[in-house]
Amino acid sequence: MSEEKTQGTGVTTVDAPSENTVEVTFLPEGKTVTFEHGKLPYQDHGKEESLLDVALNFGIHLDHACGGNCACTTCHVWVKEGADLISEMEDDEADKLDMAADLQLNSRLGCQTVIKKPGKVVVEIPAWNRNYVSEEH
Repeated sequence: MSEEKTQGTGVTTVDAPSENTVEVTFLPEGKTVTFEHGKLPYQDHGKEESLLDVALNFGIHLDHACGGNCACTTCHVWVKEGADLISEMEDDEADKLDMAADLQLNSRLGCQTVIKKPGKVVVEIPAWNRNYVSEEH
């Protein structure tokens, strides 16, 4: 994998991006991270290469009270761009999302939303779901 650099803008880049590069932007923080699809180290929360896994790999706070087990809605996000690059919603996730606050058509659980293809994904962590003073999980 290419060497990663973190620039002063809060953007992590991969030198010489390949056709296998994934770029994920987390709003409203505006932090963009890139990595090679299929080569992200698993952080033991949520599914491998899920939005939660990506966030944990790059130090982005995405609350996940249940440890990424699809047992709560604290990792609720809105997928703003790149819906065609992520996994289809499964029944367990849909059932949990029915209980989420401010449910939208683009709502997903970060722990269950797996990046399936390289490309650009943009997600927003809703303001009411940004708990920066939370316990470590």
